[in-house]
Amino acid sequence: MEEHFVWVTTRRVRPGALEEFERAWRPPSSPQGLRRAFAYWSEDGQEITGVSFWDSKEVCDAWRASEPEKQRRAAMAPYVVEEREGFYRGRELAIPQR
Repeated sequence: MEEHFVWVTTRRVRPGALEEFERAWRPPSSPQGLRRAFAYWSEDGQEITGVSFWDSKEVCDAWRASEPEKQRRAAMAPYVVEEREGFYRGRELAIPQR
C-alpha cells in the first residue's frame, strides 16, 4: 500500500472573516512536492481544516520554512484566532464492499 505524507492544519477564524481568510490562505503558486490539497470548513465558517499531501516530510518542512509560506502566514494572521497543526504518515483504508 502506498504511504502518504500529510500536513493537517485547523484554524479558527474571526466571525465573518472566512472570505478574507481564504484570499490570504491560498499560496501564490503550488509548492514543490505538494501532491494535493483540500480545505474543509464548518457550517458557521469559523473553523477551517486544510489537508495537504506531500512527496515527503522533508519537502513539506522545506515549504513550511520558506519565505513564501512565511508571507502567507503573515497575511492570514489578522483573521486567525486559534491554530492547530501536525504532520502525519498513513495510507488509504480499504472499505469493505457490501
